[in-house]
Amino acid sequence: MANLEDSFLADLEDLSDNDNENLDEDSGDGEHMEEDVNGDLADIEALNYDDLDSVSKLQKTQRYTDIMKKVEDALETGSNMSNQGMVLEDDPEYQLIVDCNTLSVDIENEIVIIHNFIRDKYRLKFPELESLVHHPIDYARVVKKIGNEVDLTLVDLEGLLPSAVIMVVSVTASTTSGKPLPQDILQKTIEACDRALTLDESKKKVLDFVESRMGYIAPNLSAIVGSAVAAKLMGTAGGLTSLAKMPACNVQILGTKKKTLAGFSTATSQFRVGYIEQTEVFQTTPPALKMRACRLVAAKSTLAARVDSIRGDPSGKQGRAYREEIRKKIEKWQEPPPAKQPKPLPVPDSEPKKKRGGRRLRKMKERYAITDMRKLANRMQFGVPEESSLGDGLGEGYGMLGQAGNGKLRVSVGQSKLAAKVAKKFKGKQYSSGGATSGLTSSLAFTPVQGIDLIDPQADANRLGSGTQSTYFSETGTFSKIKRT
Repeated sequence: MANLEDSFLADLEDLSDNDNENLDEDSGDGEHMEEDVNGDLADIEALNYDDLDSVSKLQKTQRYTDIMKKVEDALETGSNMSNQGMVLEDDPEYQLIVDCNTLSVDIENEIVIIHNFIRDKYRLKFPELESLVHHPIDYARVVKKIGNEVDLTLVDLEGLLPSAVIMVVSVTASTTSGKPLPQDILQKTIEACDRALTLDESKKKVLDFVESRMGYIAPNLSAIVGSAVAAKLMGTAGGLTSLAKMPACNVQILGTKKKTLAGFSTATSQFRVGYIEQTEVFQTTPPALKMRACRLVAAKSTLAARVDSIRGDPSGKQGRAYREEIRKKIEKWQEPPPAKQPKPLPVPDSEPKKKRGGRRLRKMKERYAITDMRKLANRMQFGVPEESSLGDGLGEGYGMLGQAGNGKLRVSVGQSKLAAKVAKKFKGKQYSSGGATSGLTSSLAFTPVQGIDLIDPQADANRLGSGTQSTYFSETGTFSKIKRT
């Protein structure tokens, strides 16, 4: 027992030692984290937001300079079509397109940063302008044009903004609470506007180069979604081969951004739609059909990328056929449902119907025909209550039965055709009660038509006794002997 207790105590001591070591390590890590946080805060505090160069650094990078130089040289020299036999991933123009796509995204982010810088500086002069002009490039052009001018009637904004927006800006500027900017802040703001416009020009050059080369790299994909969107899809996917291996559901969400709605409704927001929402097909589709159109475009884009990855159709004919198929399907979706046509009556049949007739059918109709008693039971007289089997309207109703007479169920049955025929057949035939004349002979005869009839039984005997039958079949008569001559 002592050995077992000693071992338990030793284990507890080891555990306590490990806990102390972990606490020491955690405290050391906490000190490093505090140092890192303090260092980051120091860097943020050291960042000077008054200086444009400390905020916008893209134009001074070597990558931006090299890519723009290659793009300008490529636009001047044109496409080198001698590399068609080379593997697509090893083509230098293809690699340049991928780099241009990445650079275009960086330029967009840089323009947004510069726009925030301009907005913060110019808010002192014209705070209402940012709510009237939303596009960063248009905002930079308007700020550069206005400057420190107080009376906007002296500033010509024609060509920069629509006429309606120009009128609203002029009226708002006359009642603004802003004050003119100092000369140094105004100079920094104008410099930021020039830099934003320069970046916009560089972005246009990059897109022009990409659009001019996408017809060679991916002609079928460009025919469906356009050159710019095709380049973005390829750059995000990591190349044309990687895009061709993707399923359509993943191509649909390439380029999606997480949207923070801040508690607002998600009914009108487009989720799970990436660069495809920038295509012409998606933009021209009605809102109710946009998600269906997005799935359709993603599916056809995947097929076109697979055709381009193996150089199946360099002319782009297959991509144009896919685009035409997309257009026809969307038009088919927008068609109204066919109107419900009234069903016409059948053509009247003037020919005699080929139905079996004759005596057997007539007899069957007479046998199963509805009787006069049932016809009266099915009818009701207006304003007269009908009688029922259980009384007080309970049970089976009698309709008009018994209402014309003394209250009894009496029906006058007319003679049917079948009964008339039977009466005619048995008119001359009489039924008597006996054949011999005796005391038990009755003068009453029963017939199926007339019922009980009073007849003379001797009349039949006299009629049967006269003639051939009385001698030939009589009990007393004998055969007559005929002499031979």
